[in-house]
Amino acid sequence: MDKARGMLEDLTQSPLDLGICVPVEKVGLVGPPVPSGLLPVDREPVKRVMVEPAGVLRTFSGLLYAVIGKVYDDLGFGQIGDRVFKDLVVAQVVEPTSLLDVDRVLSELGRMSASLSTRNRTLARCVSGAYRSQIAEACFKHASTRGDISLVLYDVTTLRTQAEKADDFRKEGYSKDRSVDPQIVVGLLVDREGFPLEVACFDGDTAEKLTIVHVVDTFKARHGIEHMVVAADAGMLSAANLKLLDDAGYSFIVGSRATKAPIDLESHFAWHGEFVTDGQIIDTLTPKTGRNGDNDKNLKAEPVWDKETFPDSWRAIWQYSGKRYAHDTQMLNMQQARAQQVVDGDKQARKPCFVKTVNTKLVLDQTTLARARQVAGLKGYVTNMPATVMDAAEIISSYHDLWHVEASFRITKSDLAARPFFATTRDSIEAHMTIVFAALAISRTMQKRTGIALRRILRTLKPLRSAIIRINGVTQTLPPVLDLEQQNLTEQLKTGNLGH
Repeated sequence: MDKARGMLEDLTQSPLDLGICVPVEKVGLVGPPVPSGLLPVDREPVKRVMVEPAGVLRTFSGLLYAVIGKVYDDLGFGQIGDRVFKDLVVAQVVEPTSLLDVDRVLSELGRMSASLSTRNRTLARCVSGAYRSQIAEACFKHASTRGDISLVLYDVTTLRTQAEKADDFRKEGYSKDRSVDPQIVVGLLVDREGFPLEVACFDGDTAEKLTIVHVVDTFKARHGIEHMVVAADAGMLSAANLKLLDDAGYSFIVGSRATKAPIDLESHFAWHGEFVTDGQIIDTLTPKTGRNGDNDKNLKAEPVWDKETFPDSWRAIWQYSGKRYAHDTQMLNMQQARAQQVVDGDKQARKPCFVKTVNTKLVLDQTTLARARQVAGLKGYVTNMPATVMDAAEIISSYHDLWHVEASFRITKSDLAARPFFATTRDSIEAHMTIVFAALAISRTMQKRTGIALRRILRTLKPLRSAIIRINGVTQTLPPVLDLEQQNLTEQLKTGNLGH
C-alpha cells in the first residue's frame, strides 16, 4: 500500500491523453502524512478511536404519569402543593400497593420516590393539613360546574383490615363480604353520575343507618347548601333516620322494604285485587311507624301525600315489573323448596325462610310465604317530596341512579384496592382513605372523558414506555411512538375532548 501510494503521488508521471477525457487537477489523498520513500521503516501505526456502542439505560411509563397528573391538576388537587402526596395518589390509580412498595411503582412511572420516612410524614400532613377537606372542596367545585348536584347519592360499605386484633376503631361487625377480620365502615356521597363528593370513616361496628346523617350534615356545612335531595338504599330506612333528615330540611328518596307493601297497598288490593300491569305505578302513603288510618281502604282513590295533611305518614311509591316478578317468583320457589326439605328432615340446616316452629315441630310458614308471593314484582320507594315537586316517575328514576355509587364502590374496592389495607393507626387509615378518595375522583374523571373502564386505560397506556438511551457518550430521552388510537386516547384524557 505504501509503495502504491508513492507511485500515485509521483508528479513526474503524466496522464495518458486518449482524447476522450478532460484532464483534472491532481488532488492529494486525505490522511496522515506519508514519509518519503517507498518503504519507510520508522512509520508509527495509525491509532483508531473506539466509539462506545449505543444502548438503552432504562425505560419507564412517563406518558401514563403525565396523563394522570394532568387529570389530578385539572380537578384542582394541585392546590394542595404536596408533590409526594400527588405521587402517592397517582401510584394508587396505577397499581395500589403498600406504602413500602410504592417506590417501585413510581420508578416504573419515571419518578424518583421520596424516602419511606418522607412518605410517612406525608400521611401525617394529610391529616393535620386537612387534605381531605381541600379535595372535597375541589370535587364539589368540579361537580357543580359540570352538572346538577341537587341530587346526591349515598351508600355504605365495609373495608376489612389485616389487623389480628380489633381496637377502638377497627372492630368486628357486619361485613358485606362476610369477612371476620376487623373492619371499618365507610360512607360515600356521590353525584348522580358517581363522582365522589364526600367520604367518611366510622368504627367497624357502626350500623349503616347511623352514618347517613353525619355525612350529609358535613357535606351541607362544608359547602353551605340549602336544598338537596338525598337518595339511599333500604338499609338507610329507619324512622329515626328519616325524621332526622326531614327535620334538617333535606329531601330524601330511599328504598322501601317489601314487607311494607301489604300495609301501603291495602287500599289498592281491596279495590283492585292483586292484579297489576307491567310498569304500573301506585302513588300512596306509608306510615312513619306501625300502622295508622291515613290510607283509608274504604276510599278507592289513593291519598295524595302532603306534609301538613298527613304528618304521620311519608309518601310511598310502588312500581310493578314483570321481569322483577319472574325473578322474585323463582327465588321464592327455591326458598320454599329449601324450607320444605328442612321441614321434612331431608336437609340439616339452620332455620331458613318460611319455616316456623309449632309445638316444637318445624312447619312451613304458609302465611308468610303467601304474603311474599303477593308482593312479588313490586319495588317500593319512600320520600318526603310531594307530587307537585317531583312526580313518581322522576322519583323512581332518581333512585335508580344509585347504581353509580355502587359502581364507585366497586372501583374503590377492586381497581383501587382500598381493601384490605395495612394501616394501623386511625390517622394513617384516614390518610389512606383520603388518597383513595382522590384516586377515585381521578378514575371517574378518566372514565368519563374516554367512556372506557380504568383497567383498559391502564392496559393501553402502561406499555407505552419512554427510553433513556446513550449514543457516543450523549444521553437523551426518547418518547414512545403512538398510533392514531393511542393519540386519541391521550388527547381525551388530557382535554376531555374526543379525538379524531
